[in-house]
Amino acid sequence: MRPQCRRREFLRLAGAAAVAPMVAPKVLRAAPTAPCSPVGIGRCKTYDQALVLGELESLMDKIGGLRPIVEGKTVAVKVNLVGNVRQGEFGKPANRSYQVHASMVAATVALLDRAGAKRIRLLESTHQTTPFETYLLGAGWDINALSATKTPVEFEDTRNIGKGKGYIELKVPGGGSLFPAYHVNHSYVDCDVYVSLCKLKNHATAGVTLGMKNNFGVTPIALYGQHEQKEDSTNSRAMFHSGQDRPADGLPQELHPDSPRRPSYRVPRHLVDSVGIRPIDLVIIDGVESSSGGEGPWVGEGLKPQEPGLLMVGRNPVCTDSVATTVMGYDPMAAAGTGPFPGDNHLAMAAALGLGTNDVKQIEVVGLPIKEALHPYGWEPRQRFS
Repeated sequence: MRPQCRRREFLRLAGAAAVAPMVAPKVLRAAPTAPCSPVGIGRCKTYDQALVLGELESLMDKIGGLRPIVEGKTVAVKVNLVGNVRQGEFGKPANRSYQVHASMVAATVALLDRAGAKRIRLLESTHQTTPFETYLLGAGWDINALSATKTPVEFEDTRNIGKGKGYIELKVPGGGSLFPAYHVNHSYVDCDVYVSLCKLKNHATAGVTLGMKNNFGVTPIALYGQHEQKEDSTNSRAMFHSGQDRPADGLPQELHPDSPRRPSYRVPRHLVDSVGIRPIDLVIIDGVESSSGGEGPWVGEGLKPQEPGLLMVGRNPVCTDSVATTVMGYDPMAAAGTGPFPGDNHLAMAAALGLGTNDVKQIEVVGLPIKEALHPYGWEPRQRFS
């Protein structure tokens, strides 16, 4: 199965619809040329390693197989380990509440190895300065086991320049929604295939955080955590939320500095930009155990444990996230400021750019039907902006 939305196709489609994210009308319709590819849903009630591996392999086969995508290629896998790996929630460890579980990582690496990948890079942008492998051990990862595969496995914290010789500038196809271009760690460019391995959960600002929202973290905080370049920064990317700061001189600057400073406007635009500069070839969603009400314990009250007992995979990030949003009990085509979306609906914005359809009626779902997978999260934001 060939990729449904590669960079050249993105460039062609985005050029025709680049203004859609800027305007953000209440209802955005998918572009008629929006690509559509199957999404697989499987039942997986525990993080037992053999169970996760078996179900994930079955789902990959259902959407066309993994070997045609990764054989002989360098594969980068961006995981979601947002927050502190040692800070649990609801009496559960972080990887059973708001971070991707180690079993999901191990199963993904095993399947990539079997499928003939040439090299595997496991990536995340953390907010700490300890060695990345030490951080991963705290998340429950078995580094030795992950490194024992035939395929070489590398680990890199992409919060700064990391192991690269310099940052790489990537222009947003179509001109961009928030910024025209961004600088990123080399790992997001030095790869043939890019995988977003994420959690099935809510996000206080974006509404849902799935395969696309996981891409928010590809921009290094060394450059986007404060005005000056600071390689040891552990800040947040506040300029993409509040807009109260800007990148250092010499970096691409904001397109519309007079635009709204509220996060529910800015976050969806940066999210769409981030998928533009680093298109996603495969989304894997950990929905075995998760949380509703926000992306992590720092959001405050309202978080609740969820146990959907699900895994989801798909080639197109908009299609995959839209199916996952439906499984969570929401409408992925909801107007801005409705449903789970405090402000603009990033799924609708991406669909309007031609990145994929958010109309679930147009998406083939394989494996478990949506009606059997349905697990309503029930959370909606307290504040809305439309």
